[in-house]
Amino acid sequence: MMQQEFPLDPPATATPRHERLGEGASVLRGHAAGLAGDMIAEIRRIAALSPFRRMTTAGGGMMSVAMTCCGAAGWCSDAQGHRYERRDPMTGRPWPPLPPAWRAWAIETARLAGHDGFAPDTCLINGYRPGTRMGLHQDGDERADAPVVSLSFGLPALFQWGGLRRTDPVRRIPLLHGDVVVWGGPSRLVFHGIATLRAGQHPVTGPCRYNLTFRRVW
Repeated sequence: MMQQEFPLDPPATATPRHERLGEGASVLRGHAAGLAGDMIAEIRRIAALSPFRRMTTAGGGMMSVAMTCCGAAGWCSDAQGHRYERRDPMTGRPWPPLPPAWRAWAIETARLAGHDGFAPDTCLINGYRPGTRMGLHQDGDERADAPVVSLSFGLPALFQWGGLRRTDPVRRIPLLHGDVVVWGGPSRLVFHGIATLRAGQHPVTGPCRYNLTFRRVW
């Protein structure tokens, strides 16, 4: 097992704090830590209806991170490209509903980060295992006038935060269990990603990391 370069969780005495990433973007440290038990149980319920799967890209490659969705539509990627679909291509059924408590939490969290009026209609759930990563990308399939609210549970990760061009310098920001990143406004289309996840064991999620991203598609 590879040694972690930063702790699994924030110190027990820490209080949530905001760290500014850029105009319209911030990290809310530990903001979701107290919700982990209930939300992870809900993730498992959703995954029983729409299982985690590794999607292919238009170029024929396979993404290393496993994904599922809930809400009015789910993000999909295949040989035809990436897009949102109202039905899960794996099951042929509508995606599981976005839990009302999740939606209310995302709305309030966006407000705390300075984005009033957020109305999420989907949540993309990523499941990371050691050795998986998410390359630099923009979230461009959703409404650009609505923020993205992204939370982390489980193993720590290095969040890569770049600029509006893929070639812009990239910052590497540790994300711990319960941390939340919100970005919108001028930062809405910033390139971002997750560096290769290091091996580890988290007391809540075991050898994995969950990432939930709330978005507005329509």
